[in-house]
Amino acid sequence: MSSLGPTFGRGAMTNSWTDIKNTDLVIVMGGNAAEAHPCGFKWVTEAKAHRGAKLIVVDPRYNRTASVSDFYAPIRPGSDIAFLMGVIRWCIENDKVQWDYVKNFTNASYLIKDEFGWSDGLFTGYDEEKRDYDKASWDYKIGDDGFAQVDTTLQDPRCVWNLLKAHVDVYTPEFVERICGTPKDKFLHICEMIGECSTPTKTMTSMYALGWTQHSKGSQNIRGMAMLQLILGNIGVRGGGMNALRGHSNIQGLTDIGLMSNLIPGYLNIPTEKETDWETYLSTRTFKPLRPNQTSYWQNYPNFMVSFMKAMWGDTATEENDWAYHYLPKLDVPNYDILRMFELMKHGQINYYFCQGFNPLLSFPNRGKVTDALSKLKMLVVMDPLETETAHFWENHGIHNDVDTASIQTEVLELPTTCFAEDEGALVNSGRWLQWHWPGATPPGEAKHDTWIMAQIWTRVRQLYLDEGGVFPDPIVNLNWEYADPGDPKADELAREMNGRALGTVYDPADPTKVLADPGKQLSSFGQLRADGSTMAGCWIYTGSWTEDGNMMARRDNNDPDSTGAYQNWAFSWPANRRILYNRASCDLQGKPWDPSRKLIEWTGEKWEGYDVPDIAPTAKPEDVGPFIMNPEGASRLFTRGMMRDGPFPIHMEPFESPIANVFNPKIKGNPVARVFADDAEDFATSEEFPLVATSYRLTEHFHYWTKHNPVNATLQPQFFVEISEELAAERGISLGGRVRVWSKRGEVWAKAVVTKRIRPLTVDGKTVHVVGIPLHWGFMGAAKKGFGPNSLTPFVGDANVETPEFKAFLVNIEPAAEEPVA
Repeated sequence: MSSLGPTFGRGAMTNSWTDIKNTDLVIVMGGNAAEAHPCGFKWVTEAKAHRGAKLIVVDPRYNRTASVSDFYAPIRPGSDIAFLMGVIRWCIENDKVQWDYVKNFTNASYLIKDEFGWSDGLFTGYDEEKRDYDKASWDYKIGDDGFAQVDTTLQDPRCVWNLLKAHVDVYTPEFVERICGTPKDKFLHICEMIGECSTPTKTMTSMYALGWTQHSKGSQNIRGMAMLQLILGNIGVRGGGMNALRGHSNIQGLTDIGLMSNLIPGYLNIPTEKETDWETYLSTRTFKPLRPNQTSYWQNYPNFMVSFMKAMWGDTATEENDWAYHYLPKLDVPNYDILRMFELMKHGQINYYFCQGFNPLLSFPNRGKVTDALSKLKMLVVMDPLETETAHFWENHGIHNDVDTASIQTEVLELPTTCFAEDEGALVNSGRWLQWHWPGATPPGEAKHDTWIMAQIWTRVRQLYLDEGGVFPDPIVNLNWEYADPGDPKADELAREMNGRALGTVYDPADPTKVLADPGKQLSSFGQLRADGSTMAGCWIYTGSWTEDGNMMARRDNNDPDSTGAYQNWAFSWPANRRILYNRASCDLQGKPWDPSRKLIEWTGEKWEGYDVPDIAPTAKPEDVGPFIMNPEGASRLFTRGMMRDGPFPIHMEPFESPIANVFNPKIKGNPVARVFADDAEDFATSEEFPLVATSYRLTEHFHYWTKHNPVNATLQPQFFVEISEELAAERGISLGGRVRVWSKRGEVWAKAVVTKRIRPLTVDGKTVHVVGIPLHWGFMGAAKKGFGPNSLTPFVGDANVETPEFKAFLVNIEPAAEEPVA
């Protein structure tokens, strides 16, 4: 979400679940909170009941969230950018802009290089052969003083604001109706509702989930809404924000602690192969301020990174060896995401694969390719509390999973693990709250904690290197492993390690005689981290979660002064126990709240005080520091400077499989810089053969692939089904409850047909477009009946920036089937 900053944009909520009760308007696009996040949705109902807040839902289906909405509008899967750019255009045209916020807290006034532009659906710098952009023109004009040039009057045609106006000009209400299938009158009514939230005293909050992320341009979907929220002045304020609805209880924690191939805990980055030394690595990350008197918070990157390296390698990481920088792997590609891993696996370039706590056979795109890839392995190790389809991928279950078992030589090991209810530790929710939990049951049978299994493997691998050596054993044999029982690290030890402690005396830089932490003591704030080797921390954003005062994550004080919804003493919210990110933006240039009735913080004349931890230095004068300190300009970005691979502004791009051609350029298929491999480039369907648009979603009764093992949940949703409109059913001769075959260019599934009014045909670019809804959850393991979901049909293509697969918009066909074929 680089509209706001490069750090906290990978799915975290800017606000918290509990803050949603403070809003005046909720818009849910790309999600179905009432069904997929029913506990969190409580706060929407609180806002409606106690503030009179309104709820807008824009979705291909009239879902459970829409059923309690104040206004619903349909939209074609994969067309959200056109909708959002249309809303931005309407707001600009109708002067629904919080001008003081936009002029002072965004980069609207910044001047962009003359070379930058766009035409035919592409920005300047596109290289068709490389399927990538040269982003040199996507930048500010820099003056002789080294600072970005601005025009505070917003008159210069090269300022961001005027470029944005020109960019969105094409997205008229008529254009939105043509591309999205959203009726013009419904679209305009939504614009009017949103426009009311451009005043300082009314706010809107955005809630989204995988319905926005699982596209080949998913990052730009999110950025489009972030830009709208900035124009309305709704970032950093109570009842506002960009709120990502995480799909698992700890998926936020997964990204926080860097369980992605290109991340280090705390959203630091694995170096690339071009960053051969420590100095080069830091030079690309410690951004210099782009405006006078501004703070670029990433000047602190060395503090965080050195502290991480000390947590990893202890005394071996020294200033003399650049903190063991040579121990870190260097990426030869942007990242090794799931698509790349299975592409390599398919071509025999991966021999061993550890699959821990997920089920790729059902959750990764193009199940046929996933099966083929797993079949090329020498060994597959599955760590999971339950039996998964992935661990049994080699079994032939007939038409559901027709594989040649005898030809598969992959050895599969299943290691039974505990589930979260049998573990101790912290779960991090969508709102960035680390909440400690304790075991609710004893693990059954031979199930072991994941940490025990990994520690047992690690200690044995290290011993092999100690005994036998290797090409480069140093990072392994020197890894810091300071646990009471090396073969069984405990949750509290890991939590303290992530928080960090002082290795030497930590002094206050403002008063060198003042000691902030003595050696061996837990740190209380990431502001205490140092780049001189005197501190260690496994995850800097978690610093403060386990201090000398104890486990802050275990706090359960529900005191809520002024009914802010902050609950400051309930658990710990990263970073620094801050409940709303960018909260400096809740105040004007003088430091006074835009809306005194929803005060978060306020400048007293000497310091910032209020109901949340200030997102800037407590004594920083309001006129000196912009609220978006993670950006070197101190402002949020309506225009990005090359951080997004697919453009500085969101632009409408069709899904790779679409019922219509790209209206800007028929030659462009999908996102022109999305993740596509050569083997899959010819695997995209056309609407002539596959005329129906499909989308995927989940159900309240099933939690992904877990609860199909539970007889109660399996009874509530016993059988795989697809949803279609009454019109499509009549056209294809499909009856309610009848069996159908749904197929794509990659596979086929059989399901029951739910014929419903919840899905209606859309008119898109002059043609009738039918949508088929395909829920996930079913497989061939567990108590539920056999059946396969959308990943049997989906294309193997990913978002241009984070490579999330395109599950939410693809093409299929459908026909009635008298009965399920028997293999």
